[in-house]
Amino acid sequence: METTEKKLKRSVQKRLKIKAVKEAAKTGPATAYLNDVPTSPRKMRLVADLIRGERVAKALNLLKYETKHPAARMEKLLMSAISNWESKNKDVKLEEADLFVKDVFVGGGRILKRLRPAPQGRAHRVRKRSNHVTLVVDRMPVQLTETKKVEKETNE
Repeated sequence: METTEKKLKRSVQKRLKIKAVKEAAKTGPATAYLNDVPTSPRKMRLVADLIRGERVAKALNLLKYETKHPAARMEKLLMSAISNWESKNKDVKLEEADLFVKDVFVGGGRILKRLRPAPQGRAHRVRKRSNHVTLVVDRMPVQLTETKKVEKETNE
């Protein structure tokens, strides 16, 4: 008898936990994914490091005027993440939200292996790398916003 009660109790707890996670996902940070980008992960990480932790407006400006070629794809991904955040939070205006780039992950993707002719009948392997990018956008925490306002006032 006790085992069925325990199983029932566990299943109820599990359902409540799943429900709480789903509710948090509705209002939490927004995520955008970009898979199989035909650029090496190392080059994409250089661009990702530029915008990590920055406010969305500043990150968009950085990406718009960056000369590295992965910047254009990263800019498009950031716009997608902002759009995802807007669809999650319809009651909040984008201008008042004070969004920032919470996280950017760049992982290695598929590697296409090709052969290139080399001298004396040999062949060298060419590895054409790709990557997967995950970008997370969220609202700026209240503590950070207040401390930055105080810093600006003291500097003036």
